[in-house]
Amino acid sequence: MDWTDYTDGFRPELVVVPCGARKLDHRARAADMYVGSYHRACRRAAEALQPDRLVILSAFHGLLDLGDEIDPYDVPHGHPDAVTAPELREQAERLGLSALDPVVVLGGARHVCLAKTLWPHAHTPLTGTRGMGEQVARLTAMARAAATQPPATAKTRGPRRAVTVRRLDN
Repeated sequence: MDWTDYTDGFRPELVVVPCGARKLDHRARAADMYVGSYHRACRRAAEALQPDRLVILSAFHGLLDLGDEIDPYDVPHGHPDAVTAPELREQAERLGLSALDPVVVLGGARHVCLAKTLWPHAHTPLTGTRGMGEQVARLTAMARAAATQPPATAKTRGPRRAVTVRRLDN
């Protein structure tokens, strides 16, 4: 099995990864804020797919670029202060993310459900897994497989944007 089995053979224009409950205790870039193993597994798999754009879907802040500076928070999905689908739609428009295609969403059911309100066509390679352990195993397989093969070309409709992605060291 290779990484294209999870992406239908394309390189995504956008990959959306979930935030995480484990965070630093001080202000930091979004790329550094989330320190939990699940978020890190999602990030490794996302980076291995070599997307044009990688964002974090935060339950509190909404869509975050990796360089966005944020303070720690304790707001899970479903909380009254959590980001809503209409707020995300406005953010996606403002950030130029709405029309991107193909899109891959990595994460659990809550994140995927929320992201699908913006990108109903998004590929969700973790759908059908039975729990976090199986998800992490699939994420690890995606990262390993992508690292051993050149990326396929993206299906694009418009100009490409250069994006710098910080790689996780561990």
